[in-house]
Amino acid sequence: MFPLKYGGKSPYPTSTLVRFFRNNMIRAIVKLISAFLGFTLAFILGKLVFIAANASTYSGIGGFDILRIIGHGLSMDFSMAGYFSVIPAILLCIACATGTKGIIDRILKVYFIITSLIISLIIIVDAALYGYWQFKLDSTPFFYFLSSPSAAFASAEWWHFILAPIAWLLVSTIFYTILHLGVVRLGGEINPGKGRKMIADIFVMAVVTAMLFIPIRGGVTVSTMNLSRAYFSAETRMNHAAVNPAFSLMYSLTHQNDFASQYRFLDDDENRRLFSMLTDIPSDTTGQPLLTNKRPDIYIIILESFSSHLFPSLGGEKIAVKLDSIAKDGLLFTRFYANSFRTDRGIPAILSAYPGQPSTSIMKFVSKTENLPSLSKELKEKGGYSLRYYYGGDANFTNMKAFLVSAGFDEIVSDVDFPVGKRLSKWGAHDDVLFEYAIRDIKPYDSTRPRLTVIQTSSSHEPFDVPYDDKGRFPDKRAKAFAYTDSCAAGFVNALSHSPEWDNSLIVLVPDHYGAYPDLTGHIERHKIPLILTGGALKRKGTDNTVGSQIDITATLLDALGLKSAAFPFSKNLLSAKSPHFAFFADPSAIGMVSDSDSVVFNLESSMTETGNDSLLPYAKSFLQTLYDDLSKR
Repeated sequence: MFPLKYGGKSPYPTSTLVRFFRNNMIRAIVKLISAFLGFTLAFILGKLVFIAANASTYSGIGGFDILRIIGHGLSMDFSMAGYFSVIPAILLCIACATGTKGIIDRILKVYFIITSLIISLIIIVDAALYGYWQFKLDSTPFFYFLSSPSAAFASAEWWHFILAPIAWLLVSTIFYTILHLGVVRLGGEINPGKGRKMIADIFVMAVVTAMLFIPIRGGVTVSTMNLSRAYFSAETRMNHAAVNPAFSLMYSLTHQNDFASQYRFLDDDENRRLFSMLTDIPSDTTGQPLLTNKRPDIYIIILESFSSHLFPSLGGEKIAVKLDSIAKDGLLFTRFYANSFRTDRGIPAILSAYPGQPSTSIMKFVSKTENLPSLSKELKEKGGYSLRYYYGGDANFTNMKAFLVSAGFDEIVSDVDFPVGKRLSKWGAHDDVLFEYAIRDIKPYDSTRPRLTVIQTSSSHEPFDVPYDDKGRFPDKRAKAFAYTDSCAAGFVNALSHSPEWDNSLIVLVPDHYGAYPDLTGHIERHKIPLILTGGALKRKGTDNTVGSQIDITATLLDALGLKSAAFPFSKNLLSAKSPHFAFFADPSAIGMVSDSDSVVFNLESSMTETGNDSLLPYAKSFLQTLYDDLSKR
């Protein structure tokens, strides 16, 4: 029944196909292809994880939509699979001489463990953050972590620390299994090579390895791989699902320094011509003066993540009702916009009139922030002001302390200045503690040494855990957190209003960036924020429909104080009839501009207009190009 053995060999001839796959070169090529396809499959599975983790965003999509997402993202997945396949390719070239058994197999296993952990971490972080940021993963969270790890994790809730590692290890295990089975096990071992056959095998494998350049580059056409390759739909959410998060991160990390070469839309002469039409006209404030006192004490209250949609007077929900009431008795700008999406962009916009950048944050570069002009420094050097900054959290987060010191602040109060028992928030001291500290620190008004006081809140930030009894009014914890900060900030304003210093005080209330509540995906609506001026030194009251943004606060205040604002080329006096009035904003994937009559949102990844009027687009491009020219020279 069983064939006899003759001389230890089978009596049947080995088939040509079997001999073919026993060839070292063929086995090496099969293993390399398996590695490439394994990494590609990992990124495809990552898209499914992304969609599942953001189910509310992707509700209503069907199987065909998912296939379209996968299909349109495939070239970018191939590109990243090519990058990750380079090391296995080099090892397999070596294996044509040494064989895989032993050191090569061990190196491959370790490499696949490391890459599985890295890829799965990128996928999970991208999926987790997208619900908050609505754009793909970039270098921002790494900047936050490196500047202050404790603050970076403050947004997370307890269950994140349990679920995230489990998900990470689970996804990593799946990816490793795919790669290990496909490369180490599939095709068997590669035997040590000899003579001319070995040289030929190595040469062929080197040629195949070089061919990885094609998917890495994105093909052989003039255009190289870029984020726009994945864009195929009028719905931004569909395009974001198709974008490979590893490529998005790599692109961001490699576009952090060469600013002068980024966003080159126009030739220099045309750019200068267009930007000149966007710059401020020296003070021509019309109508009623802003102030009764040319040197009042100034209080700037920076409201974490607030939005116009929290204010009934601006058509929003009844959440920030106390500040809304204060706005009715002060001066409320109704068409005001945040310049960006995060605090490290918002603070320079407010205090230095420096717009947020889509691909980076100027606060990453201490050498550049040292050269920034600032409202505070101008007030100190030309207006005789003393400067104080109050924040309940870690002042080192995102290099904020370095920025504030360069901006001339004499005193910076942060988490370390509060008793340990008062630092009950993940971000440090809650807002009620912060404002109580600031109230105790109010000094009698001194016309020879007025004060600029900046108070930055933090409680209305993820994870939105606040010590506030809302009587069950807000089922959404975010709304409750905003109502809490609203009560704290309003309490400070009311306390000041009952003090002798009120008549010589100007209070400016402005959010640091666009709102975290309610959930909005439209760029323009999401960036709407309030600007409220109040205080006994405020003469001009009511509502003002002038379009503006955070960068306009500096020129408006300096002009009202009789000080020059020429050092701030991006800032405009909101009260000047001759100045151009518009708002510019930038997120990692898009820029936008709003004027009195038009608006435009331009996607930087797809190079396409998302919404609005293209007549504004050249001006928006000029503004961004000029910003990056300036950034490169700082």
